[in-house]
Amino acid sequence: MTQGSDAILQRMMTLHPKVMDLVLDRVWHLLDLLGNPQDKLPPVIHVAGTNGKGSTLAMLRAGLEGAGRTCHVYTSPHLVRFHERIRLAGTLIDEAALTALLDECYDANGGAPITYFEITTCAALLAMSRCPADFTLLEVGLGGRLDATNVVSHPALTVITPVSMDHEQYLGDTLAKIAAEKAGILKRGVPCSVGPQQDDALEVIEAQAARVGAELLVHGQHWHVGAEHGRLVFQDETGLLDLPLPVLPGAHQIQNAGTALAGLRRLGQPDTACEAAMTRADWPARMQRLRRGALAEAVPGVELWLDGGHNPAAGAALSAYLKTLPARPTHLICGMLNTKDARGFLRPLAEMADSLTAVSIPGEAATLSASETAALAAETGHRAATAESVRAALAAITATAPGARVLICGSLYLAGHVLRENG
Repeated sequence: MTQGSDAILQRMMTLHPKVMDLVLDRVWHLLDLLGNPQDKLPPVIHVAGTNGKGSTLAMLRAGLEGAGRTCHVYTSPHLVRFHERIRLAGTLIDEAALTALLDECYDANGGAPITYFEITTCAALLAMSRCPADFTLLEVGLGGRLDATNVVSHPALTVITPVSMDHEQYLGDTLAKIAAEKAGILKRGVPCSVGPQQDDALEVIEAQAARVGAELLVHGQHWHVGAEHGRLVFQDETGLLDLPLPVLPGAHQIQNAGTALAGLRRLGQPDTACEAAMTRADWPARMQRLRRGALAEAVPGVELWLDGGHNPAAGAALSAYLKTLPARPTHLICGMLNTKDARGFLRPLAEMADSLTAVSIPGEAATLSASETAALAAETGHRAATAESVRAALAAITATAPGARVLICGSLYLAGHVLRENG
C-alpha cells in the first residue's frame, strides 16, 4: 500500500481542475489560507526560460554555496523522487517533513480545484518560509507570467535564459508570445540577467522591462562570455573574469554560465562564488555520463549517456556536443511525449547517430508509442527501430555494436525512469 508523501501526492492529483487554465487565482487563495509564505522567504532568485534554466540555476546555487551562502531551491520536474523538488538550506526535504507539509496544504485547500503543480508549489513556499537561509532559488515550471512561482512581489534577481518554441499550446504559437510569458517575471526595480536571445524574443523582453521599470543585464550588451584557450572568459562593467570552463558539459553551458555569472556579480557575490559556479555545479540528466549502476554495468565497454532535453533547441545543443566527442559509433535510445515537437528535436541529431531505437516512456499517459517515435525519426533522416524497453534497446544495440556510444534522450520523464532503473 502507498504510504506517506506518495499517498498525499496521489490524492492531490484528484483536485485537478477540469480544464487546464493558466491562472494564479487558485494559488493566491491557497497562499492566503497558509499565511502568505511567499512574503516571508529569504531573498529570491527567480529563473525562467525555455532552455538552460535548470543548468543556470544549478550554477547560481553552486556559486552562492561556494561563497558560504545557504540556499533553498525549488525545481521541477523531479527525476526519481518528489523530494528532489524541495531543498531547504542545501538539504533535500525529508520524508516526515514533506508528508506533514503536504497534509497541511491539502487540508488548507479544503478540496477546492487546484493543479498538482500549484498545490505542491504552495507547499514548497511554505516549507522555505519556515527555514532560515540566505537565498531562495525558484525555477519557473511553465512560462512565467501565470506560473505558480510568480507570486514574489520583489525578488532580489530574476533570470531569463534562452527562449525558444516549447509548450505552444499554453504559451502561444510565436516566439514573441512565448517571450512575453517569460518576461512576466520581470519586476519594478529588480535586475534581470538575460541570456542569449533571438531578436524577436529580446525585443519583447526589453519592452516589458521598460514598461515595469526593471533593470536588464543583457548578453552581448552588458556582459560577454566565451571560451578561450580552455578557459572561460567573462566580462561586464565590473571587469574581466578568467575562470575554469563549466563542469556541466556542452558548448551551450558557456552561455548559461555567463547568465549565472552576470547575476552573481549583480548580487555583489565575490570571485570565489564565480569560480564555484563553474566547478561545483551538478545537474543530473543533462549530458550525464552513466558509469555505474544496473544499466551501465549490463553493457560493459559501452559509453552510456543520458539527457532529458526535449525541444528543437535541446536537440541542436545535443548534436553540437556530440560533435565535440572523440569519433565513435553513436546510437540513440529515444522516448518522447506527444506534447513535444519530436521532429524538431530529432532532426539535428540525425547527422550524429548511426541508429535510433524508439521506446515508449513507462507510466506516462502522454508518451508517444515506440512506433510513433520511430516513424517521426525516420521522417527526419534516422535509421529507426523500436524496442520494448530501454534495457531491451541497449541489448539490441550492443549485440551489433559492442563498445559503441549510446545516448538515451528525448524526455526528462524517460531520464527519471532510467535513473530509477540504473539505481
